[in-house]
Amino acid sequence: MSNASRMGQRPVLPLLVSMSLPPIVSMMIQSLYNVVDSVFVARLSSDALTAVSLAFPLQNMVLAVAVGFGVGSNAFIARNLGQGNYKAVDKAASMGVVFTAIHSLLFLLVGLFAAEPFLRMFTSDPAILKMSVDYTRVVICLAFGSLYHIYIEKLFQSVGNMFVPMILQGVGAIVNIILDPILIFGMFGAPRMEVTGAAVATIIGQMTACTLAVIYFIRTNTGIHIRRTDMGIDPSIAKTIYAVGIPSCLMTAMPSLLVGVLNALLAQLHQLGVAVFGLYFKLQTFVYMPANGLIQGMRPIVSYNYGAGKKHRMHQTIRWDLVLTALIMAAGTLLAWAFPAQIMSLFDADEAMLAIAVPMLRIISLGFLASTFGTVLAGCFEALGKGVHSLVVSLLRQLVIIPPLATVLSRVWGLNGVWAAFPVAECLAALAAVLLYRNMMKKIDQTLPE
Repeated sequence: MSNASRMGQRPVLPLLVSMSLPPIVSMMIQSLYNVVDSVFVARLSSDALTAVSLAFPLQNMVLAVAVGFGVGSNAFIARNLGQGNYKAVDKAASMGVVFTAIHSLLFLLVGLFAAEPFLRMFTSDPAILKMSVDYTRVVICLAFGSLYHIYIEKLFQSVGNMFVPMILQGVGAIVNIILDPILIFGMFGAPRMEVTGAAVATIIGQMTACTLAVIYFIRTNTGIHIRRTDMGIDPSIAKTIYAVGIPSCLMTAMPSLLVGVLNALLAQLHQLGVAVFGLYFKLQTFVYMPANGLIQGMRPIVSYNYGAGKKHRMHQTIRWDLVLTALIMAAGTLLAWAFPAQIMSLFDADEAMLAIAVPMLRIISLGFLASTFGTVLAGCFEALGKGVHSLVVSLLRQLVIIPPLATVLSRVWGLNGVWAAFPVAECLAALAAVLLYRNMMKKIDQTLPE
């Protein structure tokens, strides 16, 4: 049985677990090496940690574009595989190579000309600014490795192959983790590059994963064929891909926008607020990345069975994904409440930092369980080509509610008021996601034959 056909035949729960475990492991590794970067940089100074934290919004924009376009391509390819439309599959995959090259060029320009003006908005300290600019320009200008790696990863996932992306991500992460201390501190004869060394280690890890992805894709029979003759742009396919890809991109980019907005507020409230909040966004990936791994496993199954007209399997997949994601979120909440000081000790947090970080982890984690509905159903909307629905839920979760509510509550409770805005936003977004999902499913149940 091929990877694609088993998505329409194998029992749903074992299928979902088998397709989700590799991306969960992959994303946990990704989370680990993001945190390892901060662990090593924190040993340089708190200013160095702040510099890397300020770079997060632009760095996350690369991930947003890569994942957004990859999700749009993934959903289009999986649906057309379910329908047996292989010509459209090959055309979309080939076009993706061209679009990813365009995205890479755009980020080169952003790194060269927009990085420093952007970072100046959040710090006037010349030392922090220099470190942040040096770090940001490396990871943004040379982002093409990450962009192509993630695109090819989504092609593998669209045919149900989740194991290869896990291995590729793991190799890139291991390379980064090994090179971090060597390049940051100048070990084994390497130059001491400090914050820039962390950026170079990240890029080398991404390039390694990208190279291996290209080689493996060329040498294996995925059922997807990339041809030069298919690289001409088909407007109808491009429109369909970007109809999902742009909302998904915006959804992934929203943490960058949110961090940028809240950094301005936090800098006024407490000088350590920016650094601590930056650490939270590294740590929360240990909760949300496994959940996103489940969504990655769910998305091609839902897309394929929707294309094949198998409503019952589609509904089963979504229900099981909600249950499994809720378990992950509950575990994250328990850890944040039981061991907040121990978690922050990984970053050599002193008493002043702990005084901010401990209540931050406990308050924000109250929204983890409610976010199950917002994250899973947003992934479901993407799988079914309803990118706007996904965007609406994500806007509510991260931009519409949190910044204005955090501003108001901070005047009453200070930093804790900022953190309290997060669980409120998750609850309201969950309600909106459920209402949109029920309305969409009524229409699908009426129009899609079994």
